[in-house]
Amino acid sequence: MKSFAFVFPGQGSQSVGMLGAWGDHPVVAQTLQEASDALHEDVARLIQEGPKEALALTTNTQPVMLVAGVAAYRAWMAETGAAPAVVAGHSLGEYSALVAAGVLSLAQAAPLVRLRAQAMQDAVPVGVGAMAAILGLDASKVIAGCAEVTRAFGPNSAEVVEAVNFNDPAQTVIAGSKAAVDKACEVLKAAGAKRALPLPVSAPFHSSLMKPAAEKLKAALAATVLAAPQIPVINNIDVAVEVDADRIRDALVRQAFGPVRWVECVTAIKARGVTTLVECGPGKVLAGLVRRIDAELTGLALFDPATLAEARGILQ
Repeated sequence: MKSFAFVFPGQGSQSVGMLGAWGDHPVVAQTLQEASDALHEDVARLIQEGPKEALALTTNTQPVMLVAGVAAYRAWMAETGAAPAVVAGHSLGEYSALVAAGVLSLAQAAPLVRLRAQAMQDAVPVGVGAMAAILGLDASKVIAGCAEVTRAFGPNSAEVVEAVNFNDPAQTVIAGSKAAVDKACEVLKAAGAKRALPLPVSAPFHSSLMKPAAEKLKAALAATVLAAPQIPVINNIDVAVEVDADRIRDALVRQAFGPVRWVECVTAIKARGVTTLVECGPGKVLAGLVRRIDAELTGLALFDPATLAEARGILQ
C-alpha cells in the first residue's frame, strides 16, 4: 500500500447519527463502549439520537469527535492492517491522533477531552468571546490587522483579537473578545478580505483568553501517563514531532491557547514524502483543505464503510 497520512478533524464536523453507516461494525461498537465506560454515559446514544443542540455543546462535541475519529481509525486498521506513515489532528483532532499513535488510550483521552472542553467553556462566559473566519486575505495581513485592532483598544484593555487557525492560504480564523473580533472583521474587510464570517461557537478557542483553561489541562495532563508514540505525530502548536512525554504534555497545554498551524502541518507531512492525506472521522473539511494548501497533494475522507473501501482502493 502507498504511504499515507491520517489527519483527524476538530469541532464543527459533528452531526446526529454520524456513526450510523458503520452499522454494528464490532470495532466501532467496542470504541463506543470504551468511551461510554470512561465518561460514565451512553456515548452511542448521544451520537445516534442527539439532539443536535446537545451535540453542539462543547463539552459533548469534543468527546464525540474524539470517539468518531478513533472509531474510523480502528475500523481501517481492522480491515486493512495498514498503518499511516504519520498522523496529525486539527485542534481537538490532535487527541485522536495521539490515541491512534498509542500515546493515549481512549479511556485516558475521553475524560481529558471533556475536561478540556469544560475548562475552555468556563474560561470565557458565553457571549463574551467570538470567532470569525477571514476569507481571501493573506495570513500575514490578518495577523497585522488583529494586532492593529488590539493596540487600538489600549494597553490595559481586556479586548483582544488574534489569528488562531491557519486553515489554508486564503482562510484564517480569528478569535478573542466579541468587540475586538467585530472590529477586526471591519478592519480586515477594508484591508481586502473577501468575507468575514462569524462562527457559531461558544468560546474563543486557541486565543490567549484560553490560558485559564490551559492551566486546568496542565494539571490533568501532569497526572496522565503517556506512552511512547508508535507513529510520528505532528503537533499543531510547534509543527513538530515529539517523543518525550513532558514535551508532548507541554505542547497540548500550549495548544489550548495557541494557534492551529494547519497549513504548516500539511506542508510538514509532504516534507516526509507523503502525498495522500486521509481525513479520519466525520466530514470532509480537512480533505478539502489539502488541495487548497498544495495542489500536488491528494485529500481523501474516511467516515463509513464506503469511504473506507474507496480509500483502500486508491492507496493499493
